[in-house]
Amino acid sequence: MFAPLTGSHILDLVFDPEEKGILPDAMIHALAEAGAILPSQDFLPGQIQPASLDLRLGDIAYRVRASFLPGPRTTVADRIEDLKLHEISLSDGAVLETGCVYIVPVMETLALPYNVAAAANPKSSTGRLDVFTRVIADNMRGFDRIEAGYHGPLYAEISPRTFPVLVREGSRLSQIRFRHGHAVLDSEALADLHAAERLVDDTDADMNEGIGVGVDLSGFGPDGLVGYRAKRHTGLIDVDRRASYDVGEFWEPIAARRDESLILDPDEFYILASKEAVQVPPDYAAEMVPFDPLVGEFRVHYAGFFDPGFGYAGAGGRGARAVLEVRSREVPFILEHGQLVGRLVYERMLARPDTLYGQNIGSNYQAQNLKLSKHFR
Repeated sequence: MFAPLTGSHILDLVFDPEEKGILPDAMIHALAEAGAILPSQDFLPGQIQPASLDLRLGDIAYRVRASFLPGPRTTVADRIEDLKLHEISLSDGAVLETGCVYIVPVMETLALPYNVAAAANPKSSTGRLDVFTRVIADNMRGFDRIEAGYHGPLYAEISPRTFPVLVREGSRLSQIRFRHGHAVLDSEALADLHAAERLVDDTDADMNEGIGVGVDLSGFGPDGLVGYRAKRHTGLIDVDRRASYDVGEFWEPIAARRDESLILDPDEFYILASKEAVQVPPDYAAEMVPFDPLVGEFRVHYAGFFDPGFGYAGAGGRGARAVLEVRSREVPFILEHGQLVGRLVYERMLARPDTLYGQNIGSNYQAQNLKLSKHFR
């Protein structure tokens, strides 16, 4: 399918001209072995996921005055020098405070071939903590998008919004996907895949530029919960600890209303779930993208990557809800049951991953309904 070619300065991966899509785990390993991914420390078990690579924080964080994009002809390091307030060692762990912006070099540096680009996203557990995280690179004009052929360092911009968080060198808040070409399914191909695989449990699914995803306000479980609202002035959360915190210390449960609606309070953070149960077949990956910023006074903060096998019966799922991280804007806004809040875009894989999401890799959210991050018990 592809072969690594080593040269004096650059690695090229040779693909069949018709092959386009997301690189699976085996090809991510191949990129690293060929020197296109240069970690400062060896990869850890589970760091390479079915269709992505977890990025690890380095040993120092810079608190800066403001978020920024370097733009052309400017490095991130230069902008840090202009904007930094102080440096924080992460070697023994450090608390990142809410409302502050931090820039952290990550352990993984890239030397991408000319025909491989990359895209980053917060990990699901990061988004569910309302930790605003995105990846920046030298000379780039946009967040979370790395141009094909990029050679240079990567940095994580981190801004906790609701809870202070404890991070350390090696913590994983972001993930990155590598792709060759453009392989997003158009409406016709998406409809064909849905007919063959039943991507969502809705026979009348909206297939325009991705599968429309609505919010479920009918209630889950015996308590009829529709979601959780984050409390303010809580204790801190260690991002590397699992099942360590009581839900009630950090979240207020929200019960379903008779009219199946929810009023979003301004500048509050909510965890909700999709109306549709979704699945991602083994030869595809998916990403949640915003529906339309003009449809309401709220923002859905997506940790948007869905790996091959998510919710898939063959990987231990029977469809899984997409968890929605929702923040209202300046005015109260009413959400209605089933209201569209995002779209799930599917993209072809270059090859089937060796391991699917949910298959013995510690996947936290297979077959989920309404679920908080892995940090809560």
